[in-house]
Amino acid sequence: MVKKLTGTERSRALNALVGWKEAAGRDAILKSFRFDDFTHAFAFMTRVALIAEQMDHHPEWSNVYNQVDIVLSTHDAGGVSRRDIVLAQAIDQAVEGAR
Repeated sequence: MVKKLTGTERSRALNALVGWKEAAGRDAILKSFRFDDFTHAFAFMTRVALIAEQMDHHPEWSNVYNQVDIVLSTHDAGGVSRRDIVLAQAIDQAVEGAR
């Protein structure tokens, strides 16, 4: 079973991520991404979808034209886990190829 991150472990993990913040009112992290246009945003989402499927850990997200908003939380753990941190890092790497 996946464990929820708490205390120092959670703070360190979140501080190591650039631009990710705690989601207000829930145990999750979030980040917004902006691209030149819809095509670039959708290409990014496709990259993330493939990564998420490989990890068997899927984001909550929305897309409006050139903006993609992503929320990560591990439902089985009841909040942010190491899986979310690893996926956030992979998402940040995928964004570089989409711009």
